[in-house]
Amino acid sequence: MSDLETAVAIAALLLRMTLGVTMLAHGWNHVWGGGKIAGTARWFGSIGFRAPKAQAWLASITELGAGVALVVGLLTPLAAAAVAGTMTVALVANHIRNGFFIFRPGEGYEYVAMILVASLALAALGGGEWSLDELAGIGVDPVTGLGIGAGGVVLGLVVLAIFWRPKPRSS
Repeated sequence: MSDLETAVAIAALLLRMTLGVTMLAHGWNHVWGGGKIAGTARWFGSIGFRAPKAQAWLASITELGAGVALVVGLLTPLAAAAVAGTMTVALVANHIRNGFFIFRPGEGYEYVAMILVASLALAALGGGEWSLDELAGIGVDPVTGLGIGAGGVVLGLVVLAIFWRPKPRSS
């Protein structure tokens, strides 16, 4: 393997592990942490989602499934697209109105935007040399991978259009 190939393999592994473990932890917390799935559903309802229990389960299962797939590097562009879609929903529904910094009241969008962009980069990069994708001979070119990742963003916007009805902001 050339130095560039080794660098790409390392980058893909680091992105996969970081995003995968983060999404696993987030999904785990939605289902089994704090207020469990009922609390997650209450929160989804509080920010304007119709069918909040269904949305809580959809988000949680997506985060858990995408997290596992990223950790092992299986169907990486699709798993990255799932993360991109989830982060698109989080960005629009909760974070963008609060400014950039996460420490702002209501939590700004720096965290979810970083995860969203990293997931798109990983969709383009693919699972890398040390992944189940590589072992199984599964791969797509970078532009197709990025397109798959962007499809996750589109699906996130569709979820918002169908299920999100935010309350008007008080002045």
